[in-house]
Amino acid sequence: MLKLYIFAYGMVISKAFDGAGDTRTPTIINFFIYWTLQLPLAYVLSANFAMGPSGVFLAIAVTEVFLSVVYVIFSQQGRWKTILI
Repeated sequence: MLKLYIFAYGMVISKAFDGAGDTRTPTIINFFIYWTLQLPLAYVLSANFAMGPSGVFLAIAVTEVFLSVVYVIFSQQGRWKTILI
């Protein structure tokens, strides 16, 4: 249940970036997290650890929690406040 709250909080923060006019930050974060963490982790858990689809779902859960934490860190830095629309 805690994962759902963290996931929801991350979604709100990412859309807050968009609403503030800073669309570059979520794009870069999503690109790196999904391509460098989620895809390799899903492959390793499903193939190398023989977890199959459960490994893929676990990788998605872990990645979404990590993504939410990264969004919170970037939002607290406050660079989004300086974006001019």
